[in-house]
Amino acid sequence: MKIFLLGLPGSGKTTLGKELAEALELPFIDLDIEIEKEEKITISDIFRQKKEDYFRHVEAAQLKKWCTEKKDFVMATGGGAPVFFDNISVINNAGKSIFLDVPAREITKRIMSSSVSERPLFAKTHPESLKDQIEFMRSQRISFYRQAHLTFTGSAIAAEDILEKIRTETQS
Repeated sequence: MKIFLLGLPGSGKTTLGKELAEALELPFIDLDIEIEKEEKITISDIFRQKKEDYFRHVEAAQLKKWCTEKKDFVMATGGGAPVFFDNISVINNAGKSIFLDVPAREITKRIMSSSVSERPLFAKTHPESLKDQIEFMRSQRISFYRQAHLTFTGSAIAAEDILEKIRTETQS
């Protein structure tokens, strides 16, 4: 089974993805890292030098490539991946999509405690307006995220809860 984690930047896609992959004994794929390998440049540099539109095209191509892979995996998509080029349909047709619906204030806290400069969509955001920008981004993307097969909501989503739900659904 291919599992795709969706959600805003800072929602825990990478952290939970690694835990799920280990528990399911599947490879973990970070879509952003795959893009960096392919482009031989960081995501931040792609945004800076080639702009977001270029990045979204590369992201869609990488996503489609992985969706056609024969092997199973757990993937942390980029926060915007499901939003562009009908990628949510590509994801849903290829495997199980899981939306990590984490409150904006929690995401703000996580981003502020990490390196904001590594998050190109927030790099130029003033810390006092970060939560507002996250809420705006959520409002723009929520209709895509809600198309996920499963949704987990809260500030402390546990890999065990996701695993239990996946196992319950595959046994049904």
